[in-house]
Amino acid sequence: MLNILLVDDDVEFSDVICHIVEFLGHNINTATSLKEAHQWFENNTFDHVLLDFMLPDGSGLHLLDHLKMIGQSPKVTLISGHPSVKGILAEMCEPNVSHLLKPLQREDLELVLNGPKKTVKKEKSAAITHHFDTLIGESAPMQQLYTMIERVAKTNANVMLMGESGSGKEVVAQAIHNASKCEGPLVASNCGALSKELIGSELFGHEKGAFTGAIARKEGVFEQADGGTLFLDEVTEMPIGMQPNLLRVLETKKVTRVGGNRELPVNCRVISATNRSLTDLAQNNILREDIYFRLAVFPIDIPPLRERKEDIPLLAKAFLGQLNDENGTAFAWANEQLKELQTYDWPGNVRELRHAIHRAFIMSDPQTSTISLPDNLESPFSRVNTQSEDKQVSAGQTIEEVEKELIHATLDKVQGNKTLAAQMLGISTKTLYNRLNAYGGIGEYK
Repeated sequence: MLNILLVDDDVEFSDVICHIVEFLGHNINTATSLKEAHQWFENNTFDHVLLDFMLPDGSGLHLLDHLKMIGQSPKVTLISGHPSVKGILAEMCEPNVSHLLKPLQREDLELVLNGPKKTVKKEKSAAITHHFDTLIGESAPMQQLYTMIERVAKTNANVMLMGESGSGKEVVAQAIHNASKCEGPLVASNCGALSKELIGSELFGHEKGAFTGAIARKEGVFEQADGGTLFLDEVTEMPIGMQPNLLRVLETKKVTRVGGNRELPVNCRVISATNRSLTDLAQNNILREDIYFRLAVFPIDIPPLRERKEDIPLLAKAFLGQLNDENGTAFAWANEQLKELQTYDWPGNVRELRHAIHRAFIMSDPQTSTISLPDNLESPFSRVNTQSEDKQVSAGQTIEEVEKELIHATLDKVQGNKTLAAQMLGISTKTLYNRLNAYGGIGEYK
């Protein structure tokens, strides 16, 4: 376990990094400036410092000088937002200082903190093809999907991914990005997780002083994805009032940061995703028609797992193989177990399958090679859906009454866990809070 200090003035970014570092099993503290970092080092020592290059009161490089002066020598990873800056930093710093580019992925942090994974010799198994380095499956629906990815990858058309929750929309976005072979990064943003006040800053960036708390200039995700791909997850949860601003960027390929007055050119493919149906979008004023036609130049429907059950054994083997690699184990599936996995409908799709396999892996005896499946594969997600389907709806009930009952029944089943309830209901957490506020029931589930 490492003792880590993160020095970065972007609070949202820091929150994400803290969650990842804690998930990797390390302790982490944060500072938002050089002054705070100096204070931490007055009475503490750290094994590793994750250091932003640009801070409100100076360059992160100044902290390196301070560490030399006080005689401390933790490992340091400098964080910057541009590849060109990374190259300059590499020339300026000593060889023991590593570098990472925003946005950071879990794998990036795991590599700099834990080092490369140890390889474990295992019995060779049949190779599983990862199409476009990401997608697994040889069924007819997946073959159709691969054809669409190959065709759209040759263009710069915007793509809208439509599919049920857990069906793998972000993985398909990664596949399209890989197949496009563009030089820029893939940048992901979840529109459903942002408040109305923050979404403009997230998408378009902001200038220093644009609003309370804007202590430094920030690039939006459109700028970050320049030359690459921008993935807008849950795009249909974007406030309707913000959609004209998005439309303007899609039409002009220029952004204006919040609080700024200068248009900046951006060049990226936009891949958006939603778990809502076309009927829902058209009838309920969720997404403007002009926005839809800009985002869905090439719409792609992602098949649910129950429509490609022949892929389940491949997915199960791949997920278990990954867990074996990460933990130095050698568990294997029995044919009967793979058939059992195929008989279940997996309403939570690939995400639910992966979760069930991970749970089974944890419960299995590490002294053997036998994986232990639970007696019942149903998750709370499955049970709530089944009970909702069986529930009788009385004639004369309003839509609001039925919706309220479903929300409360779901929350009751998950002991008030709003994040899990939102996933089960196929909506964003923000939308769930809005519905609870409308029904006056939020106080029951605090």
